[in-house]
Amino acid sequence: MTVLCLVELDGTGAADASLRALTFAREVAAPGDQLAAAVFGEAGVLAGGAQAGEALAAYGVTDAYVIEPGQLAGYAPLAWARVLAGLASQTGADAVLAAGTDRGSEVMAHLGALTGQPMAANCVSAARSAPGSDGAGMWQIVRQRWAGLLLEDAVLEASPALATVATDTVAPTPAGAPATLTVHAHPPELADGDLAVRATESVTRSGGVSLATARVVVGGGRGVGGPDGFAPLEELAKLLGGVVGVSRVVTSEGWRPHKQQVGQTGTKITPELYLACGISGAIQHIAGCASAKHIVAVNSDAAAPILSHAEYAVIGDLHKVIPALVDAIKARGRSA
Repeated sequence: MTVLCLVELDGTGAADASLRALTFAREVAAPGDQLAAAVFGEAGVLAGGAQAGEALAAYGVTDAYVIEPGQLAGYAPLAWARVLAGLASQTGADAVLAAGTDRGSEVMAHLGALTGQPMAANCVSAARSAPGSDGAGMWQIVRQRWAGLLLEDAVLEASPALATVATDTVAPTPAGAPATLTVHAHPPELADGDLAVRATESVTRSGGVSLATARVVVGGGRGVGGPDGFAPLEELAKLLGGVVGVSRVVTSEGWRPHKQQVGQTGTKITPELYLACGISGAIQHIAGCASAKHIVAVNSDAAAPILSHAEYAVIGDLHKVIPALVDAIKARGRSA
């Protein structure tokens, strides 16, 4: 049997969310199963010594099927799903997985529609029933519901099983020993209309640490006061080797781009430290930051909801607290 996993690229490397999905896929695979990956990108990213290729081998992938931009340019969710359906049939996959990202969720939903199979979203664990048992062909799964606020035990009866992985609960873990990776050029077989919806994009990487993978996130909310109020937060994030995240109201006001939003309708983060500044802590925001290892809140409102989720809190004006913290870190650096 084969477990097939959609692997998204981040520049020339495998996206962190996909590495987490591969970790999940490896745990789902039974002894002797093959772990295969579908990659939409240049074949060169999987060539010998390439970052993505080395990562896939390290995570136990034995076969990678590459669909190059010359054959399918840009992001086309229905076309990607059509390719996955063909690969699932070709490889005899009994499970097809993807990270629970915007793309992974959209492509897997299309795949469910194409194959007529149910798709389980945001899974945190999955195990197939033992061969020969009354539940043969069924999967015991646990998945997140209500933005991760509760876990649901369910049975998935499907062949192949289709699922997305709740990546905020799965740590990226390489296999014990790297696999021998074989790369296959896979020509897509598409149907009319598969490319009706397609997003073309630049392959230039923006660089820096992404919000989803940062070890430190400095968050700013309405209390920052406006676009200019983020300068101290940017400086603090840089000193800590992290990135800036924001609440939904900040993006609604147009102060910062949506890609920086933390929350149910933004990015779920899993940093070592989340420093929330001037953020009240609506339930939708907590859904995006609850997996942070440590939450520290800076807020002038001692009754702000986020304080009940914070490990530490500073009750005070962030416009005084953050510059003071920046100065203290710089002073410590000078004296080191």
